[in-house]
Amino acid sequence: METISVPSKDDTQKKIKEMMANSRDCSITLCPVKDVLHKVGDKWSIFVMMALGAEKTLRFNELKNLIDGISQKMLTVTVRDLEAFGLVDRKIYPQIPPKVEYTITQKGEEFLQHLVVLLDWACRHSTKEKIKD
Repeated sequence: METISVPSKDDTQKKIKEMMANSRDCSITLCPVKDVLHKVGDKWSIFVMMALGAEKTLRFNELKNLIDGISQKMLTVTVRDLEAFGLVDRKIYPQIPPKVEYTITQKGEEFLQHLVVLLDWACRHSTKEKIKD
């Protein structure tokens, strides 16, 4: 797997300082970060986003079959949360039995560009060394 380019250490430090300097109270500055991590930081959301990133559009059962171990209820909750956050679109076809398709949105595609950097780092380091607390 090819390594994805990430910002330099200097650029990273500069960005962190900017974020921290925007407010005396860091919790206000980082509030959007906290909200995003809360909504998409769980393992099921990441698996759903990766599956949709690979396939673009999937029906509910196709998505469930791609994500080992997820229950029907947990998948329902996860895709609804991702839809509410604007990362996934749900299209319901008026037929019997109902047909529902999930598609990654433009915002979801942009999110994946950042997520894949983190996932690439995790994959490279999980086999080489244990992540220290």
